[in-house]
Amino acid sequence: MAEDGEDPEVAAWRGLLVAHSRLVPAVEADLRAAGQVSLSWYDVLLELNAAPGRRLRMSELGQRAVLSRTRVSRVMDELAAAGLADRQPDQADGRSSFAVLTPAGRNALRRAWPVYREAIRRHLGARLTEQQCRTAALTDTSTVSTAVHIGGSVQFVAMS
Repeated sequence: MAEDGEDPEVAAWRGLLVAHSRLVPAVEADLRAAGQVSLSWYDVLLELNAAPGRRLRMSELGQRAVLSRTRVSRVMDELAAAGLADRQPDQADGRSSFAVLTPAGRNALRRAWPVYREAIRRHLGARLTEQQCRTAALTDTSTVSTAVHIGGSVQFVAMS
C-alpha cells in the first residue's frame, strides 16, 4: 500500500489518467495556436509515416493509433478530404482498404513536428527527470504493468 493507504497500482492508474487529461488538451492547444494539424490528425499521420510504404490496413491503423477505431475512421475521412491521406482498396481483399500517407500529409507532419516536440518538452519533459522520462517511456501497451512496478512511484504522472 502507498503511504496514504492507497493501492499504488490504483494510484498509478489514476495518475496516468490525470496526466493524459491534462497533457492532451495542452498539446492540442499548442498545435492549434501554431496553425498546425490537430493532435488526432498528427497521431494518424505519424503512424502512417512510420509504416512500411507509408501505408497501413485500416484495421492495423485502428490498432496502432491512440484513438478509438471509430475515431480513426473519421479522422481518415477528414485527412482524405484535406488531401493529407488516401484510402485505397485492398486488391487482394475487397473487404478492406489501406490508409496511405500522401506527400502533402508528410509535409504537414514535418511542419507540425517542431510544435509537437516543443509542446511535449514544455508540458511534460520540463517537469520530469531523465529517469522519470525513461520510466514513463515503458508505459506502452506491452509493458504498462512492468512500468508501474519499475517506477515504484506515480510522481512522473502527477501534473498540476
